[in-house]
Amino acid sequence: MKKILLIEDDLDLYELLKYNLEKAGFRFVGAKTGKGAIEFCSKERPDLILLDIMLPDSSGLEICTRLRSHTELAATPIVFITARATEADRITGLELGANDYLVKPFSIRELITRIKVQLRPATEMSAGSLRCGALELDRSRCQVRHNGKRVPLTATEFRLLEFLMSRPGIVFSREQLLNAIWGNNRAIIDRSVDVYILRLRKKLETEPAKPQLICSVRGFGYSFNADQAAFEIDQVAAPA
Repeated sequence: MKKILLIEDDLDLYELLKYNLEKAGFRFVGAKTGKGAIEFCSKERPDLILLDIMLPDSSGLEICTRLRSHTELAATPIVFITARATEADRITGLELGANDYLVKPFSIRELITRIKVQLRPATEMSAGSLRCGALELDRSRCQVRHNGKRVPLTATEFRLLEFLMSRPGIVFSREQLLNAIWGNNRAIIDRSVDVYILRLRKKLETEPAKPQLICSVRGFGYSFNADQAAFEIDQVAAPA
């Protein structure tokens, strides 16, 4: 049973979400204040965090930033639930590391659908590993290593990297990547793809401003560099 952690100061919404998340089969833990949020998340180790931005005693944006720099929580999916609805707000939230951004008021059904998308196991993909020089993506363990050091990726970042890395040299538009990674039931905008690509570059590239792995193709989209001489795909039989 997956554990959902909620940080929300609106008491009515808090109780509504608690009821519906438990009804949907999730374990629920929550706080009505942002004070001590990092310690609370570290103690509970949730599978996903629902986070309000405008908390009375702290900023959800700051909490998100601290979570993304936390060794044990960096890969935990974060979904913002907030009344801040502009495109700039959405982009800011995603740039800071959120996996999704849902504007109030929203339907409970939509929220639960988005939660399930974020919790969809990457292990549903075929077993095996992808290697490109010092970069290795292990599908069976859902891990990425660079120069032998594990790189903390969110589930969405992992799926995006796996999709591009397993199709080297093919150029994908933002729309194609949105459909492949987020599916049809999405409210995420196409510029969000740029945010996720930037996040991957910062984590994987030696010089993010001069990417060698995930390349931009002006006017078209993005491609994983097929000219990397050390690139290979190792297919490993799935365990019986």
